[in-house]
Amino acid sequence: MSLNFPSLAELRNTQADIQRFGDRVLVVQVAVLVCFVLLLTRLAYLQIVRHDDLLEQAENNRTAVLPTVPPRGTILDRNGVVLASNYSAYTLEITPSKVQDLEATINELAELVDIQAKDRRRFKRLREESRSFDSLPIRTRLTDEEVARFSAQRYRFPGVDIKARLFRQYPYGELASHVIGYIGRINAREKERIEEDDEAGNYRGTEYIGKLGVEQRYERELHGVTGVNQVETSAGGRATRSLSSRPAIPGQNVVLSIDIRLQKMVEDLFGSRRGALVALDPNTGEVLAFVSKPTFDPNLFVDGIDSENWQLLNESIDKPLLNRALRGTYPPGSTYKPFMALGALTTGKRSASAVIQDNGAWTYGGHTFRSHGDTGLGPVDMVRSIVLSSNVYYYSLANEMGVDAIHDFMKPLGFGQITGIDLPGEVRGILPSTDWKRHYYKRPEQQKWFGGETISLGIGQGYNNFTMLQLASATATLASGGQRFTPRVVKATQDPLTHVQGPVADTAPVNLGYNPDHIAVVRNGLIGVATSGTSAQVFAGASYQSAGKTGTAQAVTIGQKEKYNASKLGEYQRDHALYMAFAPAEQPQIALALVVENAGFGAAHAAPIARRVFDYWLLGQYPSPEDMAATQQGQSSRPIGTPRAKQDIALEGKKASDGTR
Repeated sequence: MSLNFPSLAELRNTQADIQRFGDRVLVVQVAVLVCFVLLLTRLAYLQIVRHDDLLEQAENNRTAVLPTVPPRGTILDRNGVVLASNYSAYTLEITPSKVQDLEATINELAELVDIQAKDRRRFKRLREESRSFDSLPIRTRLTDEEVARFSAQRYRFPGVDIKARLFRQYPYGELASHVIGYIGRINAREKERIEEDDEAGNYRGTEYIGKLGVEQRYERELHGVTGVNQVETSAGGRATRSLSSRPAIPGQNVVLSIDIRLQKMVEDLFGSRRGALVALDPNTGEVLAFVSKPTFDPNLFVDGIDSENWQLLNESIDKPLLNRALRGTYPPGSTYKPFMALGALTTGKRSASAVIQDNGAWTYGGHTFRSHGDTGLGPVDMVRSIVLSSNVYYYSLANEMGVDAIHDFMKPLGFGQITGIDLPGEVRGILPSTDWKRHYYKRPEQQKWFGGETISLGIGQGYNNFTMLQLASATATLASGGQRFTPRVVKATQDPLTHVQGPVADTAPVNLGYNPDHIAVVRNGLIGVATSGTSAQVFAGASYQSAGKTGTAQAVTIGQKEKYNASKLGEYQRDHALYMAFAPAEQPQIALALVVENAGFGAAHAAPIARRVFDYWLLGQYPSPEDMAATQQGQSSRPIGTPRAKQDIALEGKKASDGTR
């Protein structure tokens, strides 16, 4: 039997195949057309819509915009002596993101340049605070020989380069360090603040910022304006030529009102003792000297302080980093009495002629407040109470005035208030009142004010706690007859190119409206202190007339039945020595307040320093070497030896190369 199979032609539908093929071709054509349209659309989008953006990216691949960090402004004293400046030096820097084995690279670099353990620790700390693509210094202030050795081997160290940078230099080291301050590397918190203030663009490339004192307060003026340099780069990212640039504007110079020779003299007079002194021009509010002892070397902080020095500064019992003039608070002791007397006259609580019997003690509520031994001073009026420093007079006066009346009078003088000085970190201190105590203490039984607490306020003890800046400001206000100026340490800013000075913004003085007759009474009492009172021996032979008041303030409380004996107390438990004064008495040119911590009697330790300050400012005299040595030991009264002319005293600074790395 034979089988008949259909032919291939019979099995296939040619027409259908052609139709299917045509459909496929159509689909492909549509797909190609769509792709072509998409391509054209994309091309149009790139060429038209994103043209500017892509052109900028292409340009950025070819060019780089580099910030030009402006030179930081210098800091000068009132006579033009440079206190903070810049110098150029080479640094060896590593970009961690460009280095494969960082530790091995550092070890190999150590064979060419001196890299110590402290350099490694500092680099490690900087890495933790920075981004991986930031250029970080492993060594600063390279010598010419080290630069030459590395340059010859540079090809071995991708990601490592030598850069020329400006470094801050404080040529006089510890001198006036609390006023000048220092700079340091910008930390994370400061970066956030810069961004919040919309200053990020101006700080591109800037690695350092003011950390303390004038360096911090006048950061904006000192920093300047960052410039821009557009350069063409190679495929390796290195600059080949400059295309355009906008030069940086250097920071302004800052001129202080401080006389650095006076500052040095006072710091030297303190010697190894702790304390503070603030001297003001009572006619302008300018700060003439601003001393806090002990001091510190701001050069230690420029590159980042090492752990050893940081430990020494922070663990020292003398607290050298504490600005005692600005942040140290002390009971004013008897230096408070002239202001209490002025308060009594102004409020009408007591007349100048009123006589109080000083029997050596005063009793209130069963508590005996001591004065001058067992015998007392006898009858005293207001002038005599200041000259002889009667405690009984002011115990009774404080009781008559009351704590709130005392507070209300002292507040406009600046006690317990922010003076507004152009330095950061000022503290308020304590000017007590019933309202202050109610808010200061949490327990209800501690919030009540007791009458006995008022008594000690009259002699500058009790809750009273003020800064030397506040006491000096109040003294200057008294000296000016009631004109209160805001203290200023910066006198002017100066253009670094033209040296033209411009004044800084200042506030108008406030007239407290004191009666001139009342001022005269207090002034007569203060003059008496310097002519026949507790500081008479110190100012004997002076060619000018000064007005001042000694003070001795307790550092620890002494029991009612106990007597003060310095020999039985530790050094840091002994009384503080204070002095406030102005000169010349009738037309004051300078006013000051100072404290020598734990030194004892104000006339023996504080007043002699004040005498030398007045001699310097009014007579141009600098203490003799033997007088300087005696005063440092607290063993002087009136000056001894032949004084030197202040202009003959040389300031010994150090060159940039003298600093440690």
